[in-house]
Amino acid sequence: MDKATILDWYRQMTLIRRFEQRSSELYQLGKIGGFLHLYIGQEAVAVGSINAKQETDHVITAYRDHGHALTIGSDTKLIMAEMLGKATGVSKGKGGSMHLADVERRFWGGHAVVGAHLSLATGLALAEQYNGTDAAVLCYFGDGATNIGYFHESLNLSGVWDLPVLWICENNQYGMGTAVDRHSATSNIMQKASGYNIPAAQVDGMDVFAVHEATQKALSAIRDGKGPQFLEIMTYRFEGHSMGDPLRYRTKEEVEKWREDDPIGILERHILKEKIAGKDELDAIDTAVETELNAAVEFAEASPLPAPEELFTDIYVEN
Repeated sequence: MDKATILDWYRQMTLIRRFEQRSSELYQLGKIGGFLHLYIGQEAVAVGSINAKQETDHVITAYRDHGHALTIGSDTKLIMAEMLGKATGVSKGKGGSMHLADVERRFWGGHAVVGAHLSLATGLALAEQYNGTDAAVLCYFGDGATNIGYFHESLNLSGVWDLPVLWICENNQYGMGTAVDRHSATSNIMQKASGYNIPAAQVDGMDVFAVHEATQKALSAIRDGKGPQFLEIMTYRFEGHSMGDPLRYRTKEEVEKWREDDPIGILERHILKEKIAGKDELDAIDTAVETELNAAVEFAEASPLPAPEELFTDIYVEN
């Protein structure tokens, strides 16, 4: 792994962290409305996995989607504008936090209905198989979604038809405020894939290198014609399920334990220990990220709201 790549991963993870922190601030100021689900603590999952895909692959996820959008390369200014519901946003200000998308980069969202996007991932994979391409679909979802009907139906069809889809469960330990062992008959989520004859592996989601390696291996198997693959990536969200979550269901000691394994801290320590870069270089990246975010917030706040007639556009496909 070359220095430029590792430092770019550090930049991406830092950008996600600071973007989420700024979004939290803007939400509390009343500038972001609706729901806001932060990705703080899970940065290594999006960065490690998305950087393992090829350009023609698809990415689709649920409502905790800011990290995926930033990693896929969407413009930070346009994402921030969407957060504020502005017309210059990636979804024209009509999708908001939970419905980010970037068609040019094959990023299909951002979906609010728990588990529903898994069926869309199956359709995307079927289309690629039908067209005879080597493109795959990276589909992200939380541990809670594995109890939803869409999950079982989608995994079953992908297994029956050997579809090129990588199922990625971001197991952040909680389905909203309910611990995994209280909402799932098996707390070992990867076991659920075996019911559909899909190979599965469990990955340390706080280690960006481990995530990247596991994703590369799974995508390689898919392209070798071995059918769908499943990764249960063990991670942790440091903040609440959404901004209205009082976090009464977990202890201070639990959160502090996981914070010791902060994914950005792990990567930073690796960079310094292996002398890949010095603290001054990392500080420069931090400063550049802050500058980028300041510009994004300024752009978003200065952008106009969607016009009233936009309520009736983008509903049907126009030939």
